[in-house]
Amino acid sequence: MKKHFNRSFFATIAVLALLPLALVNDFLLDVAIRVMLTAIAVIGLNILMGFAGQVSIGHAAFVAAGAYGSGIISTRLNISPVFSILLAAVGVAIFAWLIAKPILKLKGHSLTMATLGLGIIVNMILINEVNWTGGPDGMPVPPLSVADFAVVKPAHWYWVAASTLLVSMWLSLNLFDSPAGRALRGLNGSEMAARVMGVDVGTFKTRAFVVSAVYATISGSLTAHYLAFVSPVMASFTHSVELATMVVLGGMASTYGALVGTALLTTLPQLLGGFEDYEMMFFGFILMVTMMFLPMGLVPSIARIIERRRAR
Repeated sequence: MKKHFNRSFFATIAVLALLPLALVNDFLLDVAIRVMLTAIAVIGLNILMGFAGQVSIGHAAFVAAGAYGSGIISTRLNISPVFSILLAAVGVAIFAWLIAKPILKLKGHSLTMATLGLGIIVNMILINEVNWTGGPDGMPVPPLSVADFAVVKPAHWYWVAASTLLVSMWLSLNLFDSPAGRALRGLNGSEMAARVMGVDVGTFKTRAFVVSAVYATISGSLTAHYLAFVSPVMASFTHSVELATMVVLGGMASTYGALVGTALLTTLPQLLGGFEDYEMMFFGFILMVTMMFLPMGLVPSIARIIERRRAR
């Protein structure tokens, strides 16, 4: 497992290092950056859904919280965007910890509806608090800057996104093989069995919720500074469904699956530009087909097929 982890991770580094050679224009570079920034949030959501087995369809609320939090801190308080991203992450982590215990006491459909309600509440706050958020029209966000260097060129943003993505993947992969990761996967299989084995189910579910929220916050903050603009659409129900679909399509509990699912569902709409009115139908169809024919998701299913062929 360790050798496989090293090979796959170093292969990912090599692909990301060589990919700019194939991105011949700014449009393709922009799509790659969006994929990587979104993948950070999806990897975090995979920790909650794939590892811990807690379904969330309101996770876009944390993405938007990171985007608006960093934007408001950097513009209203005149704090460096780098520090505003960190402050937003800390603030959202505290908020996620406070709401995790009451929300995660729920199970099944009740938990799903509670996370949906969270997303709706955050979306309404962003729309109505015009003085702080700009209301439905959104608000401008300053560019990311380190000391006197402003990250504005797509080529620079590519390496910022790639570096953050690799760190996110490395942390998730190490969590998967750690005792905490095994405990999370244990409670995913059966909370009762996990309790019998001595796992503090409530604590581990709360930790997974907070970690996934921080991932989403960092993704949202970086996306806001990259686009130089943020709007309440980031907290929409549609965006939450997109994130959850990316996790399911790529493969639950698979870090590489989260990346593959994000890449597919971010690039496909670019190729189907004339069908934006049917986007929700498109994501719903993909989710339905995946659950029917590939319940494990793309990456775990392909890995199992390869293993079976090697065994023969």
